[in-house]
Amino acid sequence: MPSLRVTVDGLDLPNPFVIGSGPPGTNANVINKAFDEGWGAVIAKTVSLDASKVTNVAPRYARMRAQNSKEVIGWQNIELISDRPFEVWEEEFKKIKDKHPDGCLIASVMEEYRKDAWVELIERCEAVGVDAFELNFSCPHGLPERKMGAAMGQDPDILGEVCGWVNEVATIPVWAKMTPNVTHIVDPARAALRAGCEGVAAINTILSVMGVNLETLRPEPTVEGYSVPGGYSCKAVRPIALRMVMELATMMYGGGSGKPVPDNDELPIKGEYLDRSLSAIGGVESGEDAAQFILMGAQTVQVCTGVMVHGYKLAGRMCDELEAFMTQHGFESIEDFRGHALRYFTTHASLVERQRDAKAAEKAAHAGMVTKDTAWEGDKFVEQSDKLVANKDKDDD
Repeated sequence: MPSLRVTVDGLDLPNPFVIGSGPPGTNANVINKAFDEGWGAVIAKTVSLDASKVTNVAPRYARMRAQNSKEVIGWQNIELISDRPFEVWEEEFKKIKDKHPDGCLIASVMEEYRKDAWVELIERCEAVGVDAFELNFSCPHGLPERKMGAAMGQDPDILGEVCGWVNEVATIPVWAKMTPNVTHIVDPARAALRAGCEGVAAINTILSVMGVNLETLRPEPTVEGYSVPGGYSCKAVRPIALRMVMELATMMYGGGSGKPVPDNDELPIKGEYLDRSLSAIGGVESGEDAAQFILMGAQTVQVCTGVMVHGYKLAGRMCDELEAFMTQHGFESIEDFRGHALRYFTTHASLVERQRDAKAAEKAAHAGMVTKDTAWEGDKFVEQSDKLVANKDKDDD
């Protein structure tokens, strides 16, 4: 049976499936439930030092369903980071680690553009036993007036500076969570890695307007008649997430632009950050979805909206599906196929050249073949017959 176990930045996980930061990791009760159901790791909902500035509203979600179906394909939220006092989180982090000492608990953290605040947040979280950090530079709608979330993550210079502050004091792995609401996602990611982060995670939600109610003529979700743009997630964003993960993996590990990654143990190779990790996020609801992101270079795959739609038992089903995929292809470990698909990305000019060469080769292979009865020639009859033989033995050549 193939093994789903992965080791990432020194963290030993039973499988690559990670609860993404958000409602599924919003308190100790649900985090313990996730560990009980076999999730490889849990990233808690984002915390900050001062929860008093966080006030959520309701309703704060909107869903898009497939036409003529109840299947949820798109999900929008206008939810903020945790509204629970940081002191409560400190106690709960301790209790979670006491109950699940082998469970990988990752703290998602976000603060204002102040070094003292980031340093205090990191030091206090470490003191209560969390295993790693994810820096939230990517929430698209929360507290931008304080330069928090995506407002910080869209500026590589500021992001890099903050990552530097964190890595001066952190003694456990640090991941930087990227916003997709940028032109080139590799720019802030490169800044985070240059500043010492062990890895990056991508993508967070895409800034969106879910729709307008054609009866009330107001955007949704509507709160007291008004709304704000929110973060779009669920399976509809997966193609965008795959593209951005591919771009990050190509920058970090190499293998794109027509430069093939060899079938050997040297993967990843040729990239700028071979020793750094990549955690993929975006519309994962099955083992097959996860396999696609791993083929793009990810070591772990995060799930948030999928848990809100399907529940915590989703982990077991996804593990079974990923094992079935690996068995089908003869893969014994995640590393056996991680990044395999990167070698097949190239430029459009290369596609044109490859297709031209293939057509020329096909034309050459069929040169002189008889396609109509009138083409048979007495002097070339044997030669023409030979060219029409399928699967010729080498001895015939």
